[in-house]
Amino acid sequence: MNQEQPSRPLEVACPQCHTKVLWVEENLYRPFCSKRCKLLDLGAWADESHRIAGEPAMDETDIDEMILRAERGQQE
Repeated sequence: MNQEQPSRPLEVACPQCHTKVLWVEENLYRPFCSKRCKLLDLGAWADESHRIAGEPAMDETDIDEMILRAERGQQE
């Protein structure tokens, strides 16, 4: 017979302080260990200490210049 053993909840490291945290529904702050760590992480995103790598966004001036160049290219 094949009896299933109850699986242990996933254990992850808090992204802020690296404390081990159980990934369970009762943990309202998952993947963080506490409200403090969650807010510290949010603050890091807000002040742009954390970023997602990628191309810099174009501002309106760059877009306007690109449109003007494209229009000039079509008129020639």
